[in-house]
Amino acid sequence: MILSRYERMIARRYLMPGKGEGFIFLVASISLVAVMLGVAALIIVMSVMNGFRAELFDKVVGLNGHAVIQGYGGRLENWRPILEEAQRTPGVTSATALIEQPLMASNSGRVEAILLRGVTPDEIAHNQTLNRNVVAGSMAEVREGTENVAIGSRLAELLGLSVGESITIISPQGRSTPFGTVPRIVDYRVAAIFEVGLYDFDRAFVVMPMAEAQNFLLMGDAIGMIEVETTDPDRVQDILAPVAQAVAGRAVVNDWRSMNSALFEALQVERVAMFVVLSIIVLVAVFNILSSLIMLVRAKTRDIAILRTMGASRAGLMRVFMTVGVTIGVLGILAGMILGAIFLYYRQGVVRFVQTVTGQNLWDPSIRFLTELPAKTDPFEVAAIVLMALVLSFLATLYPAWKAASTDPVQVLRYE
Repeated sequence: MILSRYERMIARRYLMPGKGEGFIFLVASISLVAVMLGVAALIIVMSVMNGFRAELFDKVVGLNGHAVIQGYGGRLENWRPILEEAQRTPGVTSATALIEQPLMASNSGRVEAILLRGVTPDEIAHNQTLNRNVVAGSMAEVREGTENVAIGSRLAELLGLSVGESITIISPQGRSTPFGTVPRIVDYRVAAIFEVGLYDFDRAFVVMPMAEAQNFLLMGDAIGMIEVETTDPDRVQDILAPVAQAVAGRAVVNDWRSMNSALFEALQVERVAMFVVLSIIVLVAVFNILSSLIMLVRAKTRDIAILRTMGASRAGLMRVFMTVGVTIGVLGILAGMILGAIFLYYRQGVVRFVQTVTGQNLWDPSIRFLTELPAKTDPFEVAAIVLMALVLSFLATLYPAWKAASTDPVQVLRYE
């Protein structure tokens, strides 16, 4: 929208408050603030929802892979040919043997449910999700023959454990005696404590070498499952289709979607719902722009009539008032982007401040899954939010601009 020199001058003049126009300027300022808050709210909420999904995906997949080939009854016998088949499958980047078994653990009279995880030495050495998040001890000490284990930070807190102390693991599958089955109870030394950031994992996981887990669970050479990672998580079903056919009747292939379907679907539904609800804030702000422009047109009716008698065209007057409205919208959008960026940068401090003021725990990891408020800003979503706000601001200017352009100078100046 190209404006002439006089149109730019008039638009600039109408953006500033004139004598007796303080109320109009106040309404326009409120419109700008409303657009700012609406855009900021949308950017903040969508970034947080994206952060939730990204953090959950990275941490869940980092520990569970993109899919698992799981044996019936929790045991996978003669698993090496299946492992080799998975490793040969095009699109598979890695396949690793794994044992996961829910058990109990105790220390000093405290008892907690745990998830015993037996992994290969290579997995212990190279799993970045674990190694990057060690808060005490060293994963290098968790190796075969040492009876050392690594546990989650929340589990360590619940059982009152620190590095170097012993954790007692209890399995109901023990040896048979004339009086029944005696549970298997073994003490292990805590060599490392990790905090991956997912409450459920940090509260339950106990990681030990594969051979130690097989020995403790009396599994012989069997394993529980094979963890698989692929080149494209979104195509994991197609990539592993040949493997699923090969192991039919012996095992089942579950991908990350089926294992966490309820969680990720809930996040997606909430994400869409929040976008729709918060878009109403922008719509309300746009109505404020509409009302402020209508008031401006009513206040400037005499000026418009004079401009028309001096040769100003209808199209020129439309451009003037459209420019005024769009300028308010653009300034609000820019301010909203800045406010959103500031909030996201200091988001954890904001959460702590609100908790301090209200005295309420707003971020309970046992409910929120993650230990901190995540955020991941998608440039394409921000562009869509800005475009939506800009289009709505433009549409709000059409009626007032048309009303100004259709002013009849003869009727207005007849009684002046």
